[in-house]
Amino acid sequence: MTTGAGDLDVDAIVIGAGQAGPGIANHLAATGRQVAVIEADKVGGTCLNRGCRPTKAMRASARVAHLARTAGRHGVRTGDVTVDFPAVMARKDGLIDAWVRNEAAALAHTDGLTLLYGEARFTGRAGPDLVVDVAGRSLRAPQVFLNVGTRATTPPIPGLDDVDWLDNDKVLHLPQLPPRLVILGGSYIGLELGQLFGRLGSAVTVVEHGPQIAGREDPEIAAEIARFLRAEGVEIRTSTTVERVTAAPGGVRLHTAGGGTIDGSHLLVAIGRTPNTDRLDLDRIGLHPDARGYLHTDGVFRTAVDGVWALGDINGRGAFTHTSYQDYEILADHLGGGTRTADGRIPTYAMFTDPPLGRVGMNDAEARASGRHVAKATLPMSAVTRAQLDGETDGLVNILVDTDSERFLGASILGITGDEIVQSISALMHADASWHVLADMLPIHPTVAEFFPTILGRLEPLVDVAT
Repeated sequence: MTTGAGDLDVDAIVIGAGQAGPGIANHLAATGRQVAVIEADKVGGTCLNRGCRPTKAMRASARVAHLARTAGRHGVRTGDVTVDFPAVMARKDGLIDAWVRNEAAALAHTDGLTLLYGEARFTGRAGPDLVVDVAGRSLRAPQVFLNVGTRATTPPIPGLDDVDWLDNDKVLHLPQLPPRLVILGGSYIGLELGQLFGRLGSAVTVVEHGPQIAGREDPEIAAEIARFLRAEGVEIRTSTTVERVTAAPGGVRLHTAGGGTIDGSHLLVAIGRTPNTDRLDLDRIGLHPDARGYLHTDGVFRTAVDGVWALGDINGRGAFTHTSYQDYEILADHLGGGTRTADGRIPTYAMFTDPPLGRVGMNDAEARASGRHVAKATLPMSAVTRAQLDGETDGLVNILVDTDSERFLGASILGITGDEIVQSISALMHADASWHVLADMLPIHPTVAEFFPTILGRLEPLVDVAT
């Protein structure tokens, strides 16, 4: 039913077609409801368009180049290795463009769904309905689901606005390989992109304000990442404060505290993410994000305003594709009368350097602060037979357990297939199983996972609250 020329009354409005939005829209449509999906840019959100998938496509090309250059270690002679950067980008674009077209077509041809493009903003209420404007068109619905994601944070550095700097989106559309790439920020985005551009042929410098890169990880994990990146030629500068940015011949210049400078042909800023909630005019419906722009929710993603849910990155419950998608699954279960909740969800993620870092649960600092009796086991990847056979021995494994409950508390698996095998521990944590299940299993030889029983045999106290 329409309320005027171009206006639309529906049962639900989904703002943002990232990882959670399309799922919940399809779920609602399957129950017979009329749903409007509003997307400001392209369906698929950050993951598909400017995050996980395009960067992993480029990572794959960079890994092939690296393996070719180092093939001599395996007795394979390749000769000079060159990278066709435009071809790398074309491969990436071909994959991504096909996914975007297919997902957009699926939404556009789903019964009960209306797909609209444009910036969505709340304009207020009309009785029980929330009113949203998109491109001058007024939409009304009693339920609105927000999945608007985040964007790269712009730091208040003097001079930054006077140079052409890159974010995680612009860097994926460069026509030519940057001769010298300076990356401001030594966390996950900066490290992944720094390594892959280095392998593609850029000279790379990573500049981190804090005392270590990968600041949320255990110090020995961060040190190992820094070691193998430096071994590949990536320059890493920690405890470095950038006071201003200026243009320089052929690019940009970073002026650091103490009078130093860092020059590059290109500058990538990767210091964090900012929620896109500031673009929704949420105050029109009495909904107020926190100081950082996040919307607090309960375990099924209800906000402080009835009829409004917040899914994905903006709810602060995990800024990852997999957490956003699970948000949809949990909410769909709840709307169907189920009992699933995000409260108590065990955080798990990966950093896709090569080798990757797989993470689940607590790190050392969090375990110490928990007040539990904690034991830790650690093993260098250089001691793992499969890693030796494959010639990929960079990395380190840390596992934490609660000695009273015999439950896993967390794991950091940096090394070959670390992003995959950490999920064995994640599954046991979600099943509330004893660590003895993994210690007593029959593993396959030769695999990385076969060393779990060996690693767990090395458990030693990390902290003892009784003393």
